[in-house]
Amino acid sequence: QVQLVESGGGLVQPGESLRLSCAASVDRFSIYHMAWYRQAPGNQRKLVAGITGGGSTNYADSVKGRFTISRDNAKSTMYLQMNSLKPDDTAVYYCNRDDRYYSFTDLFPWGQGTQVTVSS
Repeated sequence: QVQLVESGGGLVQPGESLRLSCAASVDRFSIYHMAWYRQAPGNQRKLVAGITGGGSTNYADSVKGRFTISRDNAKSTMYLQMNSLKPDDTAVYYCNRDDRYYSFTDLFPWGQGTQVTVSS
């Protein structure tokens, strides 16, 4: 069973930073194109950053210049460095395969996510 475990969230003030981690219990992690998603209450889950197996990255306009996605294939772990956080970044953050490359049915089971709250 594939398992994704997100961690690193918390309560921060606007302008502060967090680094999220996604530990993937999956064989051959390096071959998968991965992504970070977030979901605020009442909203759809939205992809905010993607990284291919080869390390190419891309970002939603709302986080460009502030967030950095990375991965450590040796540790089967993906990261999201979030700087200059804004209240609109408040959401539960999830990791999974990048749904622009894979069919919905081929995504891994969703983890529980990690809560990020940005508030003064």
